[in-house]
Amino acid sequence: MEIKKVMTPRYSLLREIGRGTYGVVYEAVARKSGARVAVKKLRCDAPENVELALQEFWALTSLEKRHQNVVQLEECVLQRNGMAQKMSHGNKRSKQYLRLVETSLKGERVLTPPEEPCYLWFVMEFCEGGDLNQFILSRRPDSQTNNSFMLQLTSAVAFLHENKVVHRDLKPDNILISEKSGTPVLKVADFGLSKVCAGLGNAIEGKEVEDKNKNVNVNKFWLSSACGSDFYMAPEVWEGHYTAKADIFALGIIIWAMVERITFIDAESKRELLGTYLLGTYVRQGADIVPVGEALLENPKMVLNIPQKRRSGMSDGVRKLLLDMLAVNPQDRPDAFELQTRMDQVMCPS
Repeated sequence: MEIKKVMTPRYSLLREIGRGTYGVVYEAVARKSGARVAVKKLRCDAPENVELALQEFWALTSLEKRHQNVVQLEECVLQRNGMAQKMSHGNKRSKQYLRLVETSLKGERVLTPPEEPCYLWFVMEFCEGGDLNQFILSRRPDSQTNNSFMLQLTSAVAFLHENKVVHRDLKPDNILISEKSGTPVLKVADFGLSKVCAGLGNAIEGKEVEDKNKNVNVNKFWLSSACGSDFYMAPEVWEGHYTAKADIFALGIIIWAMVERITFIDAESKRELLGTYLLGTYVRQGADIVPVGEALLENPKMVLNIPQKRRSGMSDGVRKLLLDMLAVNPQDRPDAFELQTRMDQVMCPS
């Protein structure tokens, strides 16, 4: 990791536009160029914040190519003592990186004394359209937009999996909308819970095993941290033993909710959010809403009622694809590359 000292602040924070798992996101302007950017700013005195920040940093900097449907990280800046240090990924075993990890794991404050707070700034492209929840629910139903978004989402996930990145927290809040081109373009964002599998062979619980092709198959890398958001978590994630196929399940929930405009009210924020669920009577007594993955874990033989609404306008092709994406057994789901091909065929039949 190369460190370049520059004067700070390089960006003027204009307004708060969101709060994530571990930081506050601002709309900002670059003082030198005048360009609008988004800045995720987090204080480094909490070890869990640094760990999540490093996860996001390595996920985004591991992508050697850009993709129009994945948010672009412009730079990551470490601010302290009135100075800023630009972090790049040229040397992944630099002392600076190792010290960040070490201080994080030891639960110490990072790099600065307690009286001198340290901050990490993630500078990213600004998406003026908000997140997928805001965009979809503030407009009338539009099948053309839905079709475009389905193609863009599957393309983004295929790109990430091709580059050995498992997102692990796909949900409408983490999908941003850019309207710079005049038409809405989706951007998958928030990689704090992601896992980069590059450089590893096929693995089970973190241990490498022989791969005949000497290439990483992201769908054979087993993960055990049960992380993500309840309404989008696959059944196997609830059990803590899963692969990249969990991203496919989450994507299925997002697309199903988007096409049929199915929503729930988040208990904490009281916001209306896109998300598909089942009534509690499917799996237990009462009328509680239950995440689909949790319900399928308790009753694997449950048949999902897709579509839920009679006038949803969902095609047979999309319905069949969603059923496959939401299969209880991950082996029955398409991988990201099969999904992209099938989505192209459904949306653009020859």
